Amino acid sequence: MTRVFIDGSAGTTGLRIRERLAGRKDLELIALPEELRKDPSARADALNRAAVSFLCLPDDAAREAVSLVTDPSAVIIDTSTAHRTAEGWTYGFPELKGQREKIASSRRVANPGCHASGFVALVAPLVQAGLLKADVRLSCFSLTGYSGGGKKMIASYEGETVPELFKAPRQYALGQTHKHLPEMAAACGLLHAPVFCPVVAPYYAGMEVTVPLTPAETAASPDQIREVYRAYYTSGLIRFAESPDEEGFLSAGAFAGRDDMEVSVFGAPERMLLVSRFDNLGKGASGAAIQNMNLVLGADEALGLVRG
Repeated sequence: MTRVFIDGSAGTTGLRIRERLAGRKDLELIALPEELRKDPSARADALNRAAVSFLCLPDDAAREAVSLVTDPSAVIIDTSTAHRTAEGWTYGFPELKGQREKIASSRRVANPGCHASGFVALVAPLVQAGLLKADVRLSCFSLTGYSGGGKKMIASYEGETVPELFKAPRQYALGQTHKHLPEMAAACGLLHAPVFCPVVAPYYAGMEVTVPLTPAETAASPDQIREVYRAYYTSGLIRFAESPDEEGFLSAGAFAGRDDMEVSVFGAPERMLLVSRFDNLGKGASGAAIQNMNLVLGADEALGLVRG
């Protein structure tokens, strides 16, 4: 039986991982008593006893946790931003060409960010196919449920008194320095990060990422892009959907509670929309982390995950 430890199990990502692993008979979960949850010695012991540890921590705390690991065979899957573009770490996006094999043999896996996951799924295959050049200038609009902001944001949206402005979508990261931007460029092989417009809306979970394209960015037609997605997403937790139109609408909450992702193409050659939909806590966080663990352990990568 494989020992697993979740460092930061009280946060939203850690709680979802624990929930997904609860029914697994092949795993033994190491749990620290509440009074030792932040104790460096207890954490170090758990990190080195576990075959696989999930870091569900702020960036600095994640770096500290890595420094506590002395067992060279211990696998660390970091869900923070700390190591996503760091040397010696494998970017944990199995559906990217060649990445599944790298993850399976890695001892240090950096879980992708939620917004980044939707962008990478849409853009990386097109760069690899030559339909987008490395120096292309893109934009990205991403709508997320408030659970992506963690416990503090959840409390602000679900408290007894909710601010009036919270009842409508709110754009943020207006300074174009969002922490996901470096990985969005790096994972796609882009020279420039996109102009990025993340928006948090008053619903719990679900994410919808949109990348608009015009002839200024690509000479490809919608059908050419669809064909790339059909050929690219034949395994894993991402699938191409031909026309997931919901009577003229497309809900950002359609994948809430799930761990898979859907990518689609809309519009015409003059104005195209590439859209990915998933759960910010699923394929955008906890589900992706478990998928990476499954690959490291040689198990079915979808084991214990929820798909439509």
